[in-house]
Amino acid sequence: MRLGVLASGSGTLLEAMIAEDLPIACVIADRPCRALDIARTSDVPAALVERHDWSPAFDRRAYTLRVLEVLADAHIDLVAMAGFGTILGEPIFDAMPERVINTHPALLPSFPGWHAVRDALDYGVKVTGCTVHVATPVVDNGPILAQAAVVVRREDDESSLHERIKTAERTLYVDTLRTILDRGRVLETT
Repeated sequence: MRLGVLASGSGTLLEAMIAEDLPIACVIADRPCRALDIARTSDVPAALVERHDWSPAFDRRAYTLRVLEVLADAHIDLVAMAGFGTILGEPIFDAMPERVINTHPALLPSFPGWHAVRDALDYGVKVTGCTVHVATPVVDNGPILAQAAVVVRREDDESSLHERIKTAERTLYVDTLRTILDRGRVLETT
């Protein structure tokens, strides 16, 4: 399986994937970011499919088709979203059913959405964590592939807790992707 990674930020998940020799065939970013630099310095093909419109009128379908074109040109079989800041539209899920993987900084189905760490703290949970799941058109709602728990410390704020979750997430995501790549499919079959 050829792995494509979608990233938007600092690239720490991408660094973890590269450090563990996952066979990344392409990195795509929606904005200029450190993840593109990491890919290029690691000799991984990288493309900027820049999102210029951040308004409510954003054409999600057209943007998704642009991303799909790059993925198709790179012959990508499996997509790992690694902090990608743009929610993609239906065309990617039609083109790559159950082959788009995402990670989330909470134990889904609890605390879906952009502010999961803050929401967990506000709720007062004693344990949170991270989830690797199949991405679907409904955000943070696909089949759960793996989870790791992270204890909330009394002194935690959003930043300190999120950093500990990201540490667990890097290991969990790499291990889950390796399992998928080794068995040649995302979901286990009976």
